[in-house]
Amino acid sequence: MNALVLAPFSQQALEALGQTLPITYESWTNTRKLYSPQELSQRINTENIGVLVVEADFVLEEVFREARPLKLLGVCRNSLDHIDLEAATEYGVAVVNTPGRNAHGVAELTIGLMLSMARDIPRLDGYVKAGRWESPVEPYISMRGVELQGKTLGIIGLGSIGRKVARLGRAFGMHVLAYDPYAGVPGKRVAGALLGTLEQVLSASDFLSVHVPNTPDTEGLLDRRCLGLMKAGSCIINTASYSVIEEAALVEYLKSGHIAGVALDVHRTHPIPPSSPLLKLENACPELSRRIILTPHIGGATDGTIERQSWIMVEEILRFLQGQRPRHLVNHRVWRRLDNNG
Repeated sequence: MNALVLAPFSQQALEALGQTLPITYESWTNTRKLYSPQELSQRINTENIGVLVVEADFVLEEVFREARPLKLLGVCRNSLDHIDLEAATEYGVAVVNTPGRNAHGVAELTIGLMLSMARDIPRLDGYVKAGRWESPVEPYISMRGVELQGKTLGIIGLGSIGRKVARLGRAFGMHVLAYDPYAGVPGKRVAGALLGTLEQVLSASDFLSVHVPNTPDTEGLLDRRCLGLMKAGSCIINTASYSVIEEAALVEYLKSGHIAGVALDVHRTHPIPPSSPLLKLENACPELSRRIILTPHIGGATDGTIERQSWIMVEEILRFLQGQRPRHLVNHRVWRRLDNNG
């Protein structure tokens, strides 16, 4: 049995895994290549790949049906919307993922975006570099920012990332509220955040940070009505899911100034389409540029993320090879089949 690793991996983790089975390492970030199902199936069969590790590659029903040597699929992500789990289970392939691999990176980016809006950092950087800083007094008059200490941070979703953001917010001296119906009842404290209803969190927040996955329940969660409940002059950070916020309503509230700023690391498509209303808004209203920060989906793009996903995956693969149930097995029914087959 051989292993094929197509996800970014740390060198030390590769060496550790290589002591157990032969590895071919071809991270997609180096090769810039994503495999079609046909190409992936052919390679698995030709090279007797029993363990496949991916991050960005789609692994669909055709792969599980055609690639007979495959026994374990490791996915270096929390989300599994690019994996056909039903097919994996049907053809007896165990699937493991890496929950929490990017929690630190996304949480820190969230705080960075919050600080950028609070102190208008991107615009003022451009102001100095463009040679527009002529008066030593003017910045103290027209560029005064706000401090995070004493402000209220609202968090939508208290998963691993939301909880880290809550703790970081508390470290800045912020009051932290959170809405997550799965975390507990309103009034309970979780990770330093006081749980409340969605309406309570929206109406009290100076900064609102979104940390929920893209599901039918969260799509359009922050619609026109909910955005209208937000405190005048509040700011939104979304590093989780584009579909949570109703974009047209967001644009209207930015135009009116009811929402003072928005920082987005997730977009309708990646890269963001030139037709994006947010890009058009900035171009049509240059004065709004200070209130809109757009980053290219970099929340988890850190060295720490690669280290964590690598070691989580090494541990999962070794457990599987030793006949132990992986800790992060996601298609649980397959394990009963594997157990019954010895």
